[in-house]
Amino acid sequence: MRLPRDHASSEMLTEITVVGDDDTGIITEVTAYLSEQAVNVEELDQAVQDGIFRMSLYADTSEMTVSQARLRDDLDGLGDDLDVDVQVWFPNRTETRSIAVLVTKESHCLEALLEKAGNDDLGAEIGVVIGNHSDLEPLATEHGVPFHDIGDEKGVPDEDELLHHLDNYDIDLLALARYIRILSPKVVFRYRNRIINVHPSLLPAFPGASAYSQAIEKGVRIAGVTAHYVTTDLDQGPILTQRAFNVPHDPTERELEERGQPLEVEALTDAIELHLDQGVSVHRGRTELRNPEETTTQLGIPEHIERLNPDGPVDGHDRYVEEYVEKKASADS
Repeated sequence: MRLPRDHASSEMLTEITVVGDDDTGIITEVTAYLSEQAVNVEELDQAVQDGIFRMSLYADTSEMTVSQARLRDDLDGLGDDLDVDVQVWFPNRTETRSIAVLVTKESHCLEALLEKAGNDDLGAEIGVVIGNHSDLEPLATEHGVPFHDIGDEKGVPDEDELLHHLDNYDIDLLALARYIRILSPKVVFRYRNRIINVHPSLLPAFPGASAYSQAIEKGVRIAGVTAHYVTTDLDQGPILTQRAFNVPHDPTERELEERGQPLEVEALTDAIELHLDQGVSVHRGRTELRNPEETTTQLGIPEHIERLNPDGPVDGHDRYVEEYVEKKASADS
């Protein structure tokens, strides 16, 4: 179910997410309450997967009859009555936004994010680092950021514990800094278009595990990395930024990692900054720059490289057909 809106205006709307067990009446109860408070629903999208219900709602709260705090409290209470989780993000919030960085064992992306945040270059604070192993706890501790290990001895994460920490630290955005685990719908649904992952391939090529190894096996000459929003379809979410590099002759996986990891950092940080600056929108599964003239960030190939590509020849078959038809018509007349 979807109500249409201008996709470019979402930064001025309040986002409300409802997640819980699938049941009847949830949509009616939530939208009825919003209507009573003069909240105008601009877009409503709902889905069910693996028995989990998700509703994402964008609304104009500029003329609502209650305060932001009251709206949050009322929706929390309504969520308790309906046995669902309700989260509210108001537009143009003035308080500092908070990022949770999810990690496994690779340190390069986390280290770069911690340094940028520490230098006030990220546009948000890193509120917490969460891992399914404890290997990177010393790195987080060195930068004064809390660390929580939610994995068992095999690294299997406890997602209920993950959600507890995300709520406790009032997280706005999740950054998957080489977090080698698949997030379930109960996490993805709660943070729709608020989870950014970096994957070591030019998606949609080589999704899943061992992407650099897959690139070697397929003999590609150009490989790369992709930062994208996370959806419930593995490595298929809307693409934010991509970076590419040449594959050397007979490479090892480690050689590709050494070429790709600096680009993983660049793609991920650029994607996070775009999101935080509200510089990108998602429309029909594709990201678009809201104001391309106001940013130097490249979603794809940098302009100076693109200019090296030839601009011709291009298919002119239609032109020749049109000329033939015109000449034949003229001759017949």
